[in-house]
Amino acid sequence: MNRTSIVDWKTITDFVTDAFVGYGIPKEDAKICADVLLESDKRGIESHGVNRFKPVYLDRIKAGIQNAVTNFEIIKETPTTAVIDGHHGMGQVIGYRAMSMAIEKAKAYGMGMVVVRNSCHYGIAGYYSSMATKEGCIGMTGTNARPSVAPTHGVEGMFGTNPFTIGVPTDEEFDFNFDCATSITQNGKIEYYERIGEDVHPGTVIGQNGEPVEGDAGDALKKIRGGTAALTTLGGIGEALGGYKGYGFALAVEFFSSILQDGAYGKDLDGKDEYGNIRPYQLGHWFIAIDTEHFMGEEVARRKAGEICRSMRASKKAPGSERIYTAGEKEYEIRLARKDGVPINESVQKEIIQIRDELGLAQYKFPWEEE
Repeated sequence: MNRTSIVDWKTITDFVTDAFVGYGIPKEDAKICADVLLESDKRGIESHGVNRFKPVYLDRIKAGIQNAVTNFEIIKETPTTAVIDGHHGMGQVIGYRAMSMAIEKAKAYGMGMVVVRNSCHYGIAGYYSSMATKEGCIGMTGTNARPSVAPTHGVEGMFGTNPFTIGVPTDEEFDFNFDCATSITQNGKIEYYERIGEDVHPGTVIGQNGEPVEGDAGDALKKIRGGTAALTTLGGIGEALGGYKGYGFALAVEFFSSILQDGAYGKDLDGKDEYGNIRPYQLGHWFIAIDTEHFMGEEVARRKAGEICRSMRASKKAPGSERIYTAGEKEYEIRLARKDGVPINESVQKEIIQIRDELGLAQYKFPWEEE
């Protein structure tokens, strides 16, 4: 049984921020990185929170394939658009600044779109759509990723989990925020399953023989990394349940993440050069903001969106089902339930201690050390 300990939000936020600073990230940028990272845990999305703090961010900085200091370069800009080169800096910082630009343009002209090339993993996409909804805008974002998902009728990882995310402001306590990959599951989720000892879910991974890969999540992850298995798109294997729809949405995200900014795509995002040496992932992102005030007004948009969501939740339920949800509702409830702090599993506990001792952050003591 993988035991967890609860660490209060102030302690974990201060620690993650100080650790990022210890790895060379400027303080203000480190605060952004910590905020994006821990927002994932606050929403209950463990696959993108502290579980990835060390292996995805700190280890890549140490390996020299991600830059701690972010050079956010504007390559081209118009009143409503911009093209950014992130020069392999911190994806969270790049994402935050890019969506901020899109929102600013939307407030001035009704709509704004910013695209990015040469970035790194930017955390949960829903963070950026939430930035927009807080400002009364509809927000959309997506990113390509290392090739681990197979096209329909294929078995080779050709593109990433490529999330397609949209946030809509409502008049409720939480906005509508739909944030999901275009694959059934993500690499981060399988990494999380490996940490907690949970098997890979049936139908989410396909092997070279065209059959589902099942069993130990760690073995499945090795096969995906080794190119002998791949994740499946939304709808699953083949066309019977609409796998081609997930495939189509995935390519839409790939297009938005590469063609407008002349960025890398597909196999060029595997983090390896032609000789097998590690290199930056050179990811692409895109951000769209639509200001509701430029249409019939924010108040009208929020009310109408709230009405639509409430009508969904009030509709007839399937036998045995207690509730119908709308996107963002479960995450809101998890946030309320986690008011005391973030649950940290044993595997991550060891990584946190390792980082603390490496950086000499002796002022931090954690609950599991007293258990």
